[in-house]
Amino acid sequence: MEAAQVAAYWEANAEAWTRQSRAGYDIYRDKLNMPSFLSMLPPVAGLSGLDLGCGEGSATRQFARLGARMQAIDIAPTFLRQAQAEEAAHPAGIVYQLADATALPFADGCFDFVTAFMSLMDMPDQGQALKEARRVLRPGGFLQFSILHPCFAPPHRRVVRDSAGLTQAIEVGGYFDTGEPRVETWQFQTLSQEERERSEPFRIPVFHRTLGDWVEMLCAAGLAIEQLQEPSASAELAQAEPILADTRVAPLFLHMRARKPASAPF
Repeated sequence: MEAAQVAAYWEANAEAWTRQSRAGYDIYRDKLNMPSFLSMLPPVAGLSGLDLGCGEGSATRQFARLGARMQAIDIAPTFLRQAQAEEAAHPAGIVYQLADATALPFADGCFDFVTAFMSLMDMPDQGQALKEARRVLRPGGFLQFSILHPCFAPPHRRVVRDSAGLTQAIEVGGYFDTGEPRVETWQFQTLSQEERERSEPFRIPVFHRTLGDWVEMLCAAGLAIEQLQEPSASAELAQAEPILADTRVAPLFLHMRARKPASAPF
């Protein structure tokens, strides 16, 4: 699948995705994934950062609130229009632009850190995106990203519940099916009936890779892995937000941080 096709899918999703996520339907992101990602993020106040696949800018704004000087890219014009509108309404000094993560329009070594929150797994050439992230990092800079956990969210995933509706297991399959990309039809589980009737399900291109593939791509890009995290809801959070209970059985997300060696040439 070519990058232009991927961009077309996300452009078609962008309007409804922005509306629904800003309305609070993305419980996994707001209550678990993003708080865990931020808890793992090193101090970024005063640093220059680049956010890859920023969407409507939710994650980018979080990094800016921590004091980072942020730039961000995405391949969907509607996402960028929404992000720029939010920047105009609530200035945070973020610069957004249309660009592909596999061919970044930035000079070598111009960022202290790079982030990619739930975007890399949707790119057809993750290896090239990782190489580009390393290129634009200064020596000693880091890349931190969040993806669907390749071990527990492969092509087949089903939450197994008991008669009371409590999560008992996660059924997975197709872990080694990394060949042809697939297009998933998907909606936020918490959508109201009104919103379901208003919007078509998202169509999302997925490029599954094994955990070994991710490690190999990071190494090939010249990045050294320094931390992994598998977010899991606390008992209290799962009770308050039952949709998150599956993450107490097996992780849905994987967070990784890798660093460009301080002695690395550009």
